[in-house]
Amino acid sequence: MMVKATLALMAALALGACAGPQMVGRAADGLGGTGLVAAGQRVSAAYDVTRIDVVVPRNLKVSEENTFVPMADIVWHGDATGDRYAQVQSIMAEAAERGTSGMASGQKVTVQVEVSLFHALTPKARYTFGGNFATRLLLTVRDAATGAVVDGPRLVVADCPAAGGQRAMAEEARGLTQRMVIVDHVSGVLARELSTRPAAAPTPVVSRNAFQPSDLGLLQ
Repeated sequence: MMVKATLALMAALALGACAGPQMVGRAADGLGGTGLVAAGQRVSAAYDVTRIDVVVPRNLKVSEENTFVPMADIVWHGDATGDRYAQVQSIMAEAAERGTSGMASGQKVTVQVEVSLFHALTPKARYTFGGNFATRLLLTVRDAATGAVVDGPRLVVADCPAAGGQRAMAEEARGLTQRMVIVDHVSGVLARELSTRPAAAPTPVVSRNAFQPSDLGLLQ
């Protein structure tokens, strides 16, 4: 019990120390100013997706620290050490391709998915508490012919539970990787998000990032 309590305290301290890991490197690009759309009435949509662009800005902060919740925009240990931007782009591209695979009728559009937060688990978190895979995306749909914005840009929260401890090891033993879990979940989120569109022209509003440290679920 003493060890468990100590680990829980360490997790709490880590969470308290990084109240804003979601967009550490984003201040310069204006994302915190304008561009997201206000919530409003939405109606069913039918799209023919002709192109998908997945953007992982190079000004996002990457961390390789093996702490419970590193202060960074990108935390990913599911691949060998390397270009984390490219690795995250590959994961999100796979998810976007899968999520739009059946969209071949309706208005011809292009879809842009911009990553603003990609927080998977560090080994320290994965083999103790687990938590959540926290993902934030800016989704923009444009008319393929004119480039006019049809929907967005709007913030999409695509979090999902992340196994920890014995459960995580059991998943890995049967071939269920962190990448597979994330791709499966994000593809479903994108499919749902692209099944509707604004009933009226979207209104730009001041952006307020919705991420909270509790989203990582370490202390649930």
